[in-house]
Amino acid sequence: MIRIQTPATSANLGPGLDTLGIAFDLYNSFTVSSSEEDVLVNVPQRFQNADNLFLKGYRAGCAALGIHDHVSVQVETGIPVSRGLGSSASFYTAGVFAAGALHGNALSKDDILDIVSGLEGHPDNAAPCLLGGLTASFTEDGHTHAEKLPVSEKLRFTLLWPQEELTTSKSRSVLPESYCRADVSSSLARVLFMARGLETGDMKLIRIAGRDVLHQPYRRELIDGYDEVKRIVEKDTGGTLVLSGSGSACLLISLYPLHKEAIRELKTRYKRQVQPVTVCHTGTVMTGV
Repeated sequence: MIRIQTPATSANLGPGLDTLGIAFDLYNSFTVSSSEEDVLVNVPQRFQNADNLFLKGYRAGCAALGIHDHVSVQVETGIPVSRGLGSSASFYTAGVFAAGALHGNALSKDDILDIVSGLEGHPDNAAPCLLGGLTASFTEDGHTHAEKLPVSEKLRFTLLWPQEELTTSKSRSVLPESYCRADVSSSLARVLFMARGLETGDMKLIRIAGRDVLHQPYRRELIDGYDEVKRIVEKDTGGTLVLSGSGSACLLISLYPLHKEAIRELKTRYKRQVQPVTVCHTGTVMTGV
C-alpha cells in the first residue's frame, strides 16, 4: 500500500496558453494498493466508473509497462473539480505514478510526464503537478519538455473560484481556430515578461504580461462577474488577476494580501471562494507506504 499526494495547479498565467503552469499547496491524496478488481473509495457517484481519471491514468501507466493490473484507491480531495485548478491532471498523474510505484518504480518522471501529457492533451498542468513549482513545457513528437523556473518569494498568490463548474471542453470551444501574427508575436513577448516578472517580483512586468490576447478575452465571457471581481482585487492589492487554466477559477498575483473588506465583498456579493496559497515546490510525492 502506498500514499500519493498531488498538488493543485494553475495553468496559462495569462499569456502562456498551454505552456506555463504553477503548483500550489492544495492537495489530493490517494491511498493505493494492488487489487483483484478496481475499487474506488470515497469517490462521488458520477466518477464511479471505468472512465475515472485515476483509473485511466493507472491503466495507461500499466500499458506502458506491458502489464494489466487492477487497483484499489481511496481518495481524499482538496482540489475543486472543473474550476481550472488542475483536478484532472492531479488524478491522471496519481494514477500513472501509482502504476510505476506499485511495480518497482519502473516509470521515470519523464515517462510519467509523457503519459500524463498525452492523456491531458497538453502539458501545462501535468508538468507543475508532477515536478512542482513554476514550469514551462511543450510536447513534441510524443515527448514533453519541461523546465522549472524561479518564483520570487515577494509574490503572493490568491485563488478565487465561484460555485459554478466550467468544463475544459466548453472553455476551449470558444477559442478561435487561428490568430493573427501580431497577436502571436505580442504573446511571445508577454510570456517572457511573465516569466521574468514572476522571477523578480516585478509587478509592472506581470501587469503587462497579464493582458493576454489569445484566450482570456474569449473565456472571460463564460464567467459571471469576472470583470467586477477583477476590478475589486486589482484595485485592492495593485496586483493582476488572470484566469486559472480555462476557468472558472482566477489567480490573483500581487505583492500584498487582499483586505478583509474586499474578501467580504467577494464572498457575499460575488459568491467567490477566496483561498490564499503558496507555491508547492515538491510536486507529486509518495508520502507513505
